[in-house]
Amino acid sequence: MPSWPNLLILVAVIVLIFGTKKLRTLGSDLGASIKGFKKAMDNEDDNPTSNNDANFSAPSSTHVEKNHDKKE
Repeated sequence: MPSWPNLLILVAVIVLIFGTKKLRTLGSDLGASIKGFKKAMDNEDDNPTSNNDANFSAPSSTHVEKNHDKKE
């Protein structure tokens, strides 16, 4: 485990490389994505009975027969 002086030097180098503005926007973006993930997980738990799967079976009422009469 690094000591406190080593951690402070590491933080100072990171701030010098990226800048405070970039780190601030990175932190806010990370926080927003975590909030969105938690909200999505909560919404999934609230409605477990909804079925969002695709239904690929065609109902019989949509079947249209074509007339293939040929003139002779």
